[in-house]
Amino acid sequence: MRAADFDFDLPDELIAQRPVAERDQSRLLVLDRRTSTVSHRHFFDLTDFFAPGDVLVLNNSRVIRARLHAVNANSGGAFELLLLEENALNDWWVMLRPGKKGRVGTQMVFRDPGGGPTGITATVVETNAEGHRRVSFSGANDIKDALDQIGTIPLPPYITRAAASADAERYQTIYAAIDGSVAAPTAGLHFTEPVLDRLRSKGVEVCFVTLHVGLGTFAPVKSEDLANHTMHEERFEVPEQTAAAIRRAKQDGRRVVGVGTTTVRVLESVAQANHGELVAGGGRTRIFIHPPFSFRIVDALVTNFHLPRSTLLMLVSAFASPGQLQGRECVLAAYAEAVREKYRFYSYGDAMLLL
Repeated sequence: MRAADFDFDLPDELIAQRPVAERDQSRLLVLDRRTSTVSHRHFFDLTDFFAPGDVLVLNNSRVIRARLHAVNANSGGAFELLLLEENALNDWWVMLRPGKKGRVGTQMVFRDPGGGPTGITATVVETNAEGHRRVSFSGANDIKDALDQIGTIPLPPYITRAAASADAERYQTIYAAIDGSVAAPTAGLHFTEPVLDRLRSKGVEVCFVTLHVGLGTFAPVKSEDLANHTMHEERFEVPEQTAAAIRRAKQDGRRVVGVGTTTVRVLESVAQANHGELVAGGGRTRIFIHPPFSFRIVDALVTNFHLPRSTLLMLVSAFASPGQLQGRECVLAAYAEAVREKYRFYSYGDAMLLL
């Protein structure tokens, strides 16, 4: 398949710039994969589509304050850094702007929000073929502990406003627990404690995996032929409690519902590496799911509305009709209806449930 097969028109005004007032007030488009029928609900109706014994799997990664601002120690020129991945203590790969000014040996100085000195610096020590910089931080025992002082929440570029104080809470799931993501697993942003309580009361088993969302999830597909696209690696962890719950569910014929493309990628990566079995443990994945794909673990999916030509849209299209190519047409038709009904798109947008 080709990247152009996953294109669609989206009016700019449907790109959500802010979250709704209450998380579970988001709209919910429900797509039945068997009949290709669509219904329109709200996220607080989610429990209507669950049965006792279903297993709900959430990604509990927490977004770090990964966007940093610094000045060149020599020229005073401004830099913006986006932390991508930690190599070792105070050693990170970053996306640096302007990149051409960040040659090896360049030293940067970080200031607090009021412009005062922090004593924290970073030095560019390496570049890679993708134009990212490896930097070494000094002046902090662990730069992660200083991010509240020098970092901001890294809102995606299609949110054109500056990050506000409210984003520190709203661009984070209510169950986020393990620091490491540079973007939110946004399908989970709609969940509230009342929604989770109602699901548990109905007999739904709620479990967690961790996938630290990195650049790979949102990197554009530059190759027209999907076979030539390579995903960036992302770190994941599957606890034994979650693996055991899913194994029991699959043995009993109960549904496993994944929340977000990140959760799906964890579960299907592990199953792919273990002959269809879900086992506990950690690792790294660069699985690229697009039509056709046979899903071994996930039976239903909660997700957001994604960018044209994105790997996330390709995954959802594969899920809409496992093992077949018609899923793309099914999803794009649902997206066209969402546009007509003025659903809100992307990170702070509305949700979709694929049954």
